[in-house]
Amino acid sequence: MKHLEETRIDGEQILDGRLLKVFRDHVRLPDGREATREYVKHPGACMVIAELRPGVLILERQYRYPVGRVCLEMPAGKLDPDESPLRCAQRELQEETGYSATGWRHVGTLHPCIGYSDEHIEIFLAQGLSLGERKLDDGEFLDVLEMSLEEAEAAVLDGRISDGKTIAGLFWARKLLV
Repeated sequence: MKHLEETRIDGEQILDGRLLKVFRDHVRLPDGREATREYVKHPGACMVIAELRPGVLILERQYRYPVGRVCLEMPAGKLDPDESPLRCAQRELQEETGYSATGWRHVGTLHPCIGYSDEHIEIFLAQGLSLGERKLDDGEFLDVLEMSLEEAEAAVLDGRISDGKTIAGLFWARKLLV
């Protein structure tokens, strides 16, 4: 697919945030012309499809500042430096919901914003859940709730779930759990 590739000529980092790093590169297009590309580097994340019992999932309700609203979503969080994706998924499920799982399966990778970010979200299925104690991060506030797969799919269609990673997770859940 070389006829579609762009080649980096040079570039610069224009933001060095705690979570995100923003870059501006000059690239050579496949037809030889030049263009500018701005993009975000992200450390990566994991999301958990947590099946509490057959057909019932664990979801969270959390205020998301960038969109200015409370959102329904599956448990998820960013990778810590040198952390494996499985360990991240296990940690986030326990910290945010209090649940741990005996069964873990990696089911896919999601690239949520390919036009401007290298973010990848590793998707895991967690089964055999048992409830323990939540350990929310400092400044993290969220509600944990149970929702059937059918209720969650209806919430996508009526707009209560608009989070892309959760919608992708429900696609996987429908394939894996039904």
